Amino acid sequence: MNPKIIKDPVHGYVEVDEEILPLLDSPAIQRLRYIRQLGFSYLVYPGANHTRFEHSVGTMHLAGVACRQFGLSKEDRVLVLVAALLHDVGHGPFSHASEPLMEARLGRTHDDISGIVDAQFRTLLEPLGIMPSDLCAVVKGRHPLSGIIHGDLDVDRMDYLLRDAYYTGAPYGTVDAHRLIRNIHLTPEGIVLDENGINAAESLLIARTLMRPTVYFHHVSRIGECMFQIAMLDHMATHPPGGFEQISALDDAECMHTLKHSGSALAREMADRLYGRRLYKRAVYAGQDQVNAAVFQTGWSLERSREVAGDIAGLAGCRAADVLVDIPPVPGDMSLEVQVKNRHALVGFAELSPRLQMLNQTRREQWRLGVYTLPAYRDAVADAAAEILHIKKPTRQDTLF
Repeated sequence: MNPKIIKDPVHGYVEVDEEILPLLDSPAIQRLRYIRQLGFSYLVYPGANHTRFEHSVGTMHLAGVACRQFGLSKEDRVLVLVAALLHDVGHGPFSHASEPLMEARLGRTHDDISGIVDAQFRTLLEPLGIMPSDLCAVVKGRHPLSGIIHGDLDVDRMDYLLRDAYYTGAPYGTVDAHRLIRNIHLTPEGIVLDENGINAAESLLIARTLMRPTVYFHHVSRIGECMFQIAMLDHMATHPPGGFEQISALDDAECMHTLKHSGSALAREMADRLYGRRLYKRAVYAGQDQVNAAVFQTGWSLERSREVAGDIAGLAGCRAADVLVDIPPVPGDMSLEVQVKNRHALVGFAELSPRLQMLNQTRREQWRLGVYTLPAYRDAVADAAAEILHIKKPTRQDTLF
């Protein structure tokens, strides 16, 4: 069989097995060409226009490298490659920006792909000898082979860190993916890391930590996501039930077109603002030292955030729609639940990596509660948010002793 060759800016030449080409060319995978990998990060980084399609192909490529490293059978290799290619097929418009809506309205996340697989891939999987249930289990993390694409040292994470750093220009996503893959082993108990791969594994953890505030949780990107979610909520309020199932299957451009022509005036307003980059501004941007972080440990639902936004707006004298409350979950510790092969013994990664504790402390310090509004209301909204959310004013030291 002659593989198809794809030139990828991150990995170079990527080979796609001929038997997998029908899946690559399917409408559900081709739709990913029009779903931005980083949602609204292009409002911060103009180059961040890469897509879920590129990432899926890159993840499949690294999965193939891992399969060769592990010496998997042809059947297992094909299953892993297809799972890597399809792992993001369930994403809605603007990727993770629509995820909270998908969870709230449809009760699923982007890796719950069983419905899509049954509807669009069942006949394509039959010639490959792949059971849809096995495929979905790998993607969901419930299969012995899941650790390759869904785990602490997975190829999904390796690709998106490298790719996101490349397209944003952020110099933090450096991961030595091939060295890392060469030093991991697939065992019945899960992934085991060779001692020689500790530095490569640490580079992945450092990249995750540094990319978090600069790219994944950049305040402008979060503002874009919040504005998009408000537009979607109000659009759905003016449309019959079941409408979100349809809009979640759109790509970015189709979704934005729908919002710009919505029956909801607010949805149209938000879509026009996003399209013209007339964004809300920070009124409050508070770290854990300014709030009782335990109250926000798990983050807040969209509904709860909108209720609080309404309370803040009422006190500030503006519309509820003029206030956005963004409270992400306080990041948990990176535990890296893998064993390290240290000479003849297996040792927990944390025992051999003193940097892990420092990185977890850094992640906690990076967390921010954001309240955003229009420029005219910044001061009033900041005061109202401080009262309602019990936010301490940041301390200032004008003199160093």
